[in-house]
Amino acid sequence: MRSEKRKSSAEDQPDERGKTSPVYLVSGASGASGEHLIETVLAQFPGIHVPVIKMTHVRQKAQVKDIIRKASKTEGTIVHTLVNAGLRRALISLGEQHGVMTIDLMGGLLDRLEHVSGCPPKGKPGLYRKLHKEYFDRIAAIEFTMAHDDGQRPHDLPSADIVLTGVSRCGKTPLSMYLAVHGWKVANVPLVLEVPPPEELSKINRRRVIGLSIAYEHLMVHRRERQAGMGIPGPSKYTDRATVLQELEAARRFFKKGGFHVVSVTDKPIESIAEEIIEYMNMNLQCKPGKSR
Repeated sequence: MRSEKRKSSAEDQPDERGKTSPVYLVSGASGASGEHLIETVLAQFPGIHVPVIKMTHVRQKAQVKDIIRKASKTEGTIVHTLVNAGLRRALISLGEQHGVMTIDLMGGLLDRLEHVSGCPPKGKPGLYRKLHKEYFDRIAAIEFTMAHDDGQRPHDLPSADIVLTGVSRCGKTPLSMYLAVHGWKVANVPLVLEVPPPEELSKINRRRVIGLSIAYEHLMVHRRERQAGMGIPGPSKYTDRATVLQELEAARRFFKKGGFHVVSVTDKPIESIAEEIIEYMNMNLQCKPGKSR
């Protein structure tokens, strides 16, 4: 059984008068559906702080007893999404015995559908996620990719399916997101002169690292547009010819030294670049999204 406390920033914390007893979310699986509903309800009470404690993967009666004990001590409320009828009945019964309020988000509808259909429910937790695995995997990939954009969390690079690296404005972020929508967990690492790349980049499977190369003229167009969009007038180091050429040469040497596969992004639509990368991953690692390790 896993437990997880709801996080909130210091500035969102109300004073002591706004605090109340905790809500225990009890689930036989990840608790995602129940958590979403609870957060929806709490949004209606911005002036109070309600600790939400997730008790997930509850599969045994002993776990139910432990949860009731904790809720009783803290005067907490239990909200549950248990699909196992036996555990659900045990939780409700024990809650009544110990004066703990239990709110059943699943039981009523399960019982009603069983009554009108004459078909008993499976009673197996996590079936929804299994039936919609591809969707949830895609969401997980997008969340991972957003959290690992532009060199963030370098310690997590071994968890990525694909790591993109290259100079600034070669298209790492939009390409990362495009691949993520197709289920790939992508991290991207910028190459900056005089800033050493993270050590983790040299420790992971080199075939999962893709170097993005780009022609000087093409890169300068992107950088000048970026500079103008930021309101920076005149020449700068970011668009200085000698500096940019130095960056591109340093990136080329880095790709060669690391033995990384290089993909040119010059004058190519994002779809064809992604297709090239996916084809390389499938051929060299015989992998699918989320299964490259």
